[in-house]
Amino acid sequence: MKKEELFRWVKNTYGIEPDYPFSEGDSAVLRHEDNRKWFGLVMHITGDKLGLKSRAAVDVLNVKCDPIMIYVLCQQNGFYPAYHMNKQHWVSVLLDGSVKAEEIKPVLDRSYELTKCKKGKNTGGL
Repeated sequence: MKKEELFRWVKNTYGIEPDYPFSEGDSAVLRHEDNRKWFGLVMHITGDKLGLKSRAAVDVLNVKCDPIMIYVLCQQNGFYPAYHMNKQHWVSVLLDGSVKAEEIKPVLDRSYELTKCKKGKNTGGL
C-alpha cells in the first residue's frame, strides 16, 4: 500500500481527510473528528531512521497498537518500532508498496479503535 491509496481508503472508511499541521508539509496526521486524537501519522523520512541500510526517503505510517502486537508485527517485513513516537504503543509501517493493504488496514482499524473517544469521557466541552 502506498500513501495515496491509504488516504483514499481512510476517506472512504472513516470520512476523514489527512491534516497537515506541520510547517514542512510532508507529514500528514489522521485524526478523529470528535476528539481530534491522532490514529495515524504519515511521514516522509530517510530509511536509516528505521534502521534500514539505505538513506533513501520513504513514506511511513505510524499507528497506535497493542504492545504485544507491536512485537509480533515487527517480526514481519515492513513493520518497525515507531519512528518519532512511543515505541511501546506505536509501530511504523512502510508505505512503499511492500506491505499489502490487507495487512495495513486491520492495524489502522485497531489504531482508530484505540484512540477514539471513550463513552462517557468528557471531550473538553462544557
